[in-house]
Amino acid sequence: MEREERRTPGTLLQIRLFGVPVRFHFSFLLLLIFLAFVGMESPSGAAAAAYVIGLFASVLLHEMGHAVVSRRYKIRTLEIVLFPIGGVARLERNPRPSEELWIAVAGPAVNVLIAAILIGGAAAWNRSLDFATVFDRKGGDLLSQIAAGNLALAVFNLLPAFPMDGGRILRAMLAMKRSEAQATEMAARAGRTLAVLMGLYGLISANFMLVFIAFFVYLGAVQENAAVLGRELTKGVPVRAAMITEFRTLSHGQTIRDAADLLLATSQQDFPIVHGDQVLGLLDRGTLLRAMAQQGPDAYVASVMNRDFTALAPDMDLSEALPVILQAGSCALVMQEGRVLGLLTRDNLTEFLMLRQVGLRTHSG
Repeated sequence: MEREERRTPGTLLQIRLFGVPVRFHFSFLLLLIFLAFVGMESPSGAAAAAYVIGLFASVLLHEMGHAVVSRRYKIRTLEIVLFPIGGVARLERNPRPSEELWIAVAGPAVNVLIAAILIGGAAAWNRSLDFATVFDRKGGDLLSQIAAGNLALAVFNLLPAFPMDGGRILRAMLAMKRSEAQATEMAARAGRTLAVLMGLYGLISANFMLVFIAFFVYLGAVQENAAVLGRELTKGVPVRAAMITEFRTLSHGQTIRDAADLLLATSQQDFPIVHGDQVLGLLDRGTLLRAMAQQGPDAYVASVMNRDFTALAPDMDLSEALPVILQAGSCALVMQEGRVLGLLTRDNLTEFLMLRQVGLRTHSG
């Protein structure tokens, strides 16, 4: 049976804001622990920690801006994940170009609004924000720093390079005249170029935080371009075209030893567990090895199988199944009327995409 909600791997904690799950990547929690230690060491460290926490609160509001506008277009936000270098809002479906344009604009607009509120609040309280000391680590006005930080976030996110919001705006505008794949390739190329320049400047100036950010910008541009290419190659193709049709199953009464023998005798790494024609669960290679070590070879596969497996319909569009299988893990079952017709794994999906890409290039050549 299919999970109702999948979370990004590596996330640990969760809160909900306006019905949207907000999850924290484990690396973000490590950053918070680091800030806590810095804050205990010195008074200026506590101010720095407060500043960074204020900025991450601004990042969260930035992502909520995307979520609110997405809801206006009836696109549900599946989750918001906070990383050390920012946040990511994962949407239920890919927005159309006109929708993506306004969804992308919403994030930086929130940061500008936060800065305006801080500046306006200071004026209402008859005090001015001290922007002259905004980058002074030993002093300075905390509100000034957060206001300036929000303006910096807005400007950085509006750079016309993927995966920043500016790159999404650029892609949306290009996609009104070009295909999504062409528009994404152009925006991703701008993102890679910006990342290289940013990384080189960071190395020359010994600013290794800038190098760190450049690495993730480059990685984000490459991943998004690959994801869009995958959707382009699988659009209009049914799941049954890519599934593995020759596979072996295990009965619920068989043991871990039986599963291990089958693992060695075949190239298959994921085994549906069945009782007659009924599918009870799925046993993957990792679970099998852990069960062998912890429970021994005589344990039944039914006691360790995953009952919360992912199931796909054979006529489902492969472009829609692509993010599902990437989130599900190593394998999904292709089922119809309760029967298993095939398996869809990351490995055979990758091979299918490679062959299809080569086939399309050969055909177009």
